[in-house]
Amino acid sequence: MAESERQTGSSEEAVSPLQHSFMIPKKEINMVSDMAKWKRSQAYADYIGFILTLNEGIKGKKLTCEYRVSEPVKKLVDLLNTLDRWIDETPPVDQPSRFGNKAFRTWYAKLDQEAEHLVAEVIPKHLVEAAPEAAVYLKESVGNSTRIDYGTGHEAAFAAFLCCLCKIGVLRVDDQLAIVFKVFNRYLEVMRKLQKTYRMEPAGSQGVWGLDDFQFLPFIWGSSQLIDHPNLEPRHFVDERVVNENHKDYMFLECILFITEMKTGPFAEHSNQLWNISAVPSWSKVNQGLIRMYKAECVFMVNILQSLHASTRDVSAWILQVGRVWKPAVHFSSTVESAETSIAHVISGAGEELKTPPFSGFSAIL
Repeated sequence: MAESERQTGSSEEAVSPLQHSFMIPKKEINMVSDMAKWKRSQAYADYIGFILTLNEGIKGKKLTCEYRVSEPVKKLVDLLNTLDRWIDETPPVDQPSRFGNKAFRTWYAKLDQEAEHLVAEVIPKHLVEAAPEAAVYLKESVGNSTRIDYGTGHEAAFAAFLCCLCKIGVLRVDDQLAIVFKVFNRYLEVMRKLQKTYRMEPAGSQGVWGLDDFQFLPFIWGSSQLIDHPNLEPRHFVDERVVNENHKDYMFLECILFITEMKTGPFAEHSNQLWNISAVPSWSKVNQGLIRMYKAECVFMVNILQSLHASTRDVSAWILQVGRVWKPAVHFSSTVESAETSIAHVISGAGEELKTPPFSGFSAIL
């Protein structure tokens, strides 16, 4: 269980707000030609470094393990609890169409109106000018109100939102476990409730050939949790009994449980990619393969990134541009074995293009 708050050390000591002016992010990735700029950008290096650092930090740990819960983490959970409560206050409406309940637009309109205030409640007063920027990512992270859909691009927006909070010192290095186990896991619960309540369509789904209709990151981080597990192997996650007994401890198994609740028919037919993954011999190989797959099918896909207001300018960080004028409050650094990828000094570095071999499917690592 999560326990005490972290020791003293205010985030106000990490950065100086007087050195920076904020700006509202805008969409920079609109076509295939923009991808080259994205791959070379500091924003890309920061994002991937953030994902991989958390991936390393939670390796071998259960959702129910002991970890520190800081005040900003508590406030983020309160924010997500507010979004959850709004769902209860905005029931689905009767309509001819089975999918895409229009009540979601009413729910989203409330978020659109209150987002800046919600974010301002999370960050310190001396950083309150950052709220309008960070709020854009929060609003992008819950789905599209026009299409009433949700997908991995929206999930990436929430990860970017958390990454930005780390970069300005709201979240710190010792928050790593809480970021994934407390905040991101609560975010997943709220998103699943949105998906079920308003019957949201999957955005950019590849159908049976995709990993999942809605999520990707919990499979990456969830597989890291299971690395070197003494009993559970990849082949076990297709066993209903194993999933039911262990899903509260592992994100990966919680994802599998949600899929089986939402889909009918043989698992091998409605989730073929996951079925293939169950034949991989170890969780470390699953984890490495999923990271390569994430880059190939999410981070480098224009149709996915179009839902992000991501800047591709080399001198900028994601939305806050702290790499140019602020000493970063948190550095993310990690390596992934056999993926030939090194993330070193991703926040303070030059943001060189990261060279990763193309993902060729899990058959390559069986």
